[in-house]
Amino acid sequence: METQNIYCIGRNYAKHAEELGNAIPKQPILFSKPTHALVYTDGQVISLPKDKGEVHHEIEIVLRIDRDVQKGDRVEDVVSEIALGLDLTLRDVQSVLKEKGHPWLRAKGFKNSAIVTPFWKFEGVESLKQVDFSFVKNGDVIQKGNIQNMMFDFQAIIDECAECFGLGKGDLIYTGTPEGVGPLHSGDECILYWGAEEKGRFIVE
Repeated sequence: METQNIYCIGRNYAKHAEELGNAIPKQPILFSKPTHALVYTDGQVISLPKDKGEVHHEIEIVLRIDRDVQKGDRVEDVVSEIALGLDLTLRDVQSVLKEKGHPWLRAKGFKNSAIVTPFWKFEGVESLKQVDFSFVKNGDVIQKGNIQNMMFDFQAIIDECAECFGLGKGDLIYTGTPEGVGPLHSGDECILYWGAEEKGRFIVE
């Protein structure tokens, strides 16, 4: 299925907002990435910017929308597959943009900034609550999360995106990251896990 739009939710886990010194949002913070930012993991080397300051990792559950979303649709009506992804951020660039009151696109939309694993069947929200997802860098667990800790659940996210932008077949939604974000460096070996199951890996260049 061809990707049409990539939408992302910022600060959807309270501890992540706190670790960056950000206020807890009262409604979902929405932003987007260009489709050129998307790259699938297959064990390959992924090139990241080297001259724009720190590139931070943010592991997230990614929803794939498989039909046009209408008002009142439930998550299970419009999502058949999920994946794990990394929303990468040029943190130094983002800090400057925030100080100036400018959009985040330069910090969030660069090539390879939307890393995603292969998708698998979505078994429903309740089943996802039983499994933690994690990001492992060079053998160490750096981030670990569970959707039970989201401030805005999948339904709220889908409703908000559909109302603000419209949602259709092929759209992806990055649903927010737990605490533990930090920089990636050249040579880092990165693995994304769903429970104990490896879903994707890559090496940073």
